[in-house]
Amino acid sequence: MDFYLNDEQLTLQQMCRNIGIKEIRPVAAKHDRDHTFPKETVDKLAELGLMGIYVPSEYGGAGMDFLSYILAVEEISRYCASTGVIISAHTSLAIDPIYRFGTKMQKEKYLPSLALGKNIGCIGLTEPNAGTDVSGIITTANLDKSKNEWIINGQKSFITNGNEAEVCVLFARTDPHPHRGLTAFIVHKQESPFVVGKCEEKMGICASSTTSLIFEDCRVPAENVLGEPGLGFKIAMETLNGGRIGIAAQALGIAQAALDDSIQYSKTRKQFDKTLSSFQAIQWQVADMATRIEAARLLLYRAASLKDQGENYIKESAMAKLYASETATFCAHKAIQIHGGYGYIKEFAVERYYRDARITEIYEGTSEAQRMVIAKSFLN
Repeated sequence: MDFYLNDEQLTLQQMCRNIGIKEIRPVAAKHDRDHTFPKETVDKLAELGLMGIYVPSEYGGAGMDFLSYILAVEEISRYCASTGVIISAHTSLAIDPIYRFGTKMQKEKYLPSLALGKNIGCIGLTEPNAGTDVSGIITTANLDKSKNEWIINGQKSFITNGNEAEVCVLFARTDPHPHRGLTAFIVHKQESPFVVGKCEEKMGICASSTTSLIFEDCRVPAENVLGEPGLGFKIAMETLNGGRIGIAAQALGIAQAALDDSIQYSKTRKQFDKTLSSFQAIQWQVADMATRIEAARLLLYRAASLKDQGENYIKESAMAKLYASETATFCAHKAIQIHGGYGYIKEFAVERYYRDARITEIYEGTSEAQRMVIAKSFLN
């Protein structure tokens, strides 16, 4: 098995690292503190083709592979996890289902503006009473045959990029059946206006907006059905499988940042006339962090590679997401311990890593849900 990145991937990785160091890290704390969307950063990433990395060039993308996209999310999240999830939600949850299930007309109409970063995308899946249980969705879509439009009513919650999104891949109930009754729609805000509701005040990833979306008699052209009526549950599940890999990349970036800062701090901070790095207690913590990060990275890259090859990657994406997210929390916790009291104040970034890491065990499927997926692959 070849574990080496090719020249194109290495170049992309280094480019993202340079941007992270020079442009993202210097403003990350301010955006986190002020709860502001990093528009200048996102615009810069769009100029460099990072908002549509694996979209074919015919649709305005960079035409690279899925692993390259994962490398970019990992590196960017190393310097700002909020920016990382903005890209991940935009690409994995909005672009990917349109690219995989859309008609040629839908791809030509919506992908270029998304891939070029002119429009931001989101997914409208979660509802106040339907999170992990997608079959519990109650948002409705009824066909008005006289106008050949679907009329959508309902509310979505915890929508990443909700405040900025122009394009929403929305899931609504078109039939009472819990699975076969769901349909996916491409909803463009200018064509089919919807209301952005409350912007949540969160524990972490504070530069990424998380809102509710409200649909009241929202009229969507019939041609905007994604796939076909009744295929929504399948599209949602397959979209989430890929989305988990994106969140695993975000989590890995956070974990790597926690290790980087811990190494730097332990080499300069002195106690009892010795640097912290000379104490075995610190060395063992660094060793544990580094080992878990490398294991998470291997799981992540394998899942991404399987997706690139068109192989089944359900189990691997769940494993990568589970292990990388728990590694992010583990490493952020250790980083605070290594920093001591300084780790608990906002002057040091490890405090932000700790807050940002926690959500990676929840969205795109909780750790408990990932364990269910993994266990099912072995026991069924």
